[in-house]
Amino acid sequence: MTEDLYKVLGVSNSASDDDIRKAYRKLAKKLHPDLNPGNEASADEFKRVSAAYAILGDREQRAKYDAGEIDASGQERPEPRYYREHAGADGGERYYYRSGRTSGENAFGGFEDLSDIFGDFFGRRRGPERGPMGGAGRMAGRDARYRLELDFLEAAKGGKKRITLPEGASLDVSVPAGVADGQTIRLKGKGEEGFSGGPNGDALIEISVRPHSLFARDGNDIRLTLPISLDEAILGAKVEVPTIHGPVTMKIPAGASSGQSLRLKGRGIRKSKGPPGDQYVELKVVLPSEIDDDLRDAVKAWRERTNFDPRAGWASDWRRR
Repeated sequence: MTEDLYKVLGVSNSASDDDIRKAYRKLAKKLHPDLNPGNEASADEFKRVSAAYAILGDREQRAKYDAGEIDASGQERPEPRYYREHAGADGGERYYYRSGRTSGENAFGGFEDLSDIFGDFFGRRRGPERGPMGGAGRMAGRDARYRLELDFLEAAKGGKKRITLPEGASLDVSVPAGVADGQTIRLKGKGEEGFSGGPNGDALIEISVRPHSLFARDGNDIRLTLPISLDEAILGAKVEVPTIHGPVTMKIPAGASSGQSLRLKGRGIRKSKGPPGDQYVELKVVLPSEIDDDLRDAVKAWRERTNFDPRAGWASDWRRR
């Protein structure tokens, strides 16, 4: 009876390409001769599993196998035979059929050796060392990808962050100061395990930064809008201003206007290399929700004494049109 290659790998005939690769990888790790020296039964089973993957791991070969065009060994199945009368010396009938075509002399269905299988599966970051049976020996593990969400201040200032992996293990990540949204951090050797003593893959951590209610980032600079009162704008004042490194006292000059920007030097992103960024504070004059009579009378008297026009010269080009 013809062997069912899907059963050999322990998957259904509707399994995805990725499921087939995972099933093969699991079995290959368990059965590889390098890990089972002297175990002939394991070596034979490894050949059987590899031969199955040689067909099911190739889309074209798998399609032929599913359609019944090739058998479990990779040989073409003969088409239904046909015959015709042929006047031979014996007066009988002769049958004609297409001969089968093998996929290679080795046991792996067209692969020259196992390095092709492991090369496709693990990726060839370096040339494989030859192991027993002419197969691949040391193979680098695959890179693992994770996503890490950070608060704005965590990304700006950096620090240590621990993430929990899908299988329950944890991984400590050193977040550099100034890491940006969408940036990827590479942790060497923290990916999937290598094969037969090969090096581990890397962990690739994609960073997602949550926005902040006060701060916005502009390169290495930080921007902040600061509400100030009418009297602070007119008379000037010293006020406390938040920064990503903690609060500082800033002097507001007398006669400040909304939209005016003040700089706090060195209060921006501080990366390990290069000069630190600055923090820019944009002033916004905010009036009280209720204007009392004293303020109204004072402003009215001031307006009557002056002819100040805040729009003098403003939009002059537009007015000429």
